[in-house]
Amino acid sequence: MTRDMTARMLRLLSLLQTRREWSGADLAERLSVTVRTVRRDIDRLRELGYPVDSARGHAGGYRLAPGADLPPLLLDDDEAVAIAVALRTAAGGPTGIEEAALRALAKLEQVLPRRLRGRITALQSAASGIIWETRGPRVDPALLSTLAIACRDHEILTFDYASRHGTTGRRRAEPCHLVDSGGLWYLLAHDTDRDDWRLFRLDRVSDALPTGRRVPSRPVPGGDPAAFVAARLSAAPTRYRAVATVRAPADRVRALVPGLGTRLKPIDDSTCCLDASDDHLPRITRTLAGLDADYTLDAGPDVLDDLRRAAHRILRATG
Repeated sequence: MTRDMTARMLRLLSLLQTRREWSGADLAERLSVTVRTVRRDIDRLRELGYPVDSARGHAGGYRLAPGADLPPLLLDDDEAVAIAVALRTAAGGPTGIEEAALRALAKLEQVLPRRLRGRITALQSAASGIIWETRGPRVDPALLSTLAIACRDHEILTFDYASRHGTTGRRRAEPCHLVDSGGLWYLLAHDTDRDDWRLFRLDRVSDALPTGRRVPSRPVPGGDPAAFVAARLSAAPTRYRAVATVRAPADRVRALVPGLGTRLKPIDDSTCCLDASDDHLPRITRTLAGLDADYTLDAGPDVLDDLRRAAHRILRATG
């Protein structure tokens, strides 16, 4: 195609996406071409995979129809900003579609004009919403996007990371996958300084910077990133120990603690073992309070004290 024809085709596609139906004469007027040229351009769009329906006669016209696959869409500035903000919100919040939103966001931000990025950031920072259920620390959507692009492009990143003990250090790693586990996002990456696989909680990551160095894709041990992360999380040390033997089937308990699936082991058909150990006492208390079956508990004194305080508060409120 010549440059003029390509520009005209893109303009035609944009017009078709803005209105349900166009007459050939209206399109020809908008494009400053003949109706015959419009027909040829419509045929070219069909060859490219765009499902354009047409009807003959006085009331006939052209419209984009649903197709078997989603074709590329043309967005104006306002539409691009609205979609990017919505995707950032979905990627960083408890919506249930975080991973799909993250993939879409990475694709969109790759091609966003620089002039729109400031508008998106300003709108995102100024807008707030009410969240009735908190699944975990909220993650900066811009950070999610940066890490997703680095995973896709196999680009080494440097970033600050705060350990579970509160110390912060600069890390250098090859990002491979982002994994959501019970409301907490983790970056699965190969640490170049330690020459080993590491998990990084995204709420502890800051100042992530691409280095511009790309490396070949590195296969995850076992081939399943989610399974690898689950195994690492189940074996990770925790500050507070809390292991409950629950008198209920494992499948029933698993539905109550979706984020602790790897720490749940069936004992028999009617009993299971739940390791609710954690670094955060209130989270242990919420997990145990959410069980709808009797259980015996093997826990440290800090956990037992927090459970007693919670029980006393409930008794005072109901007494």
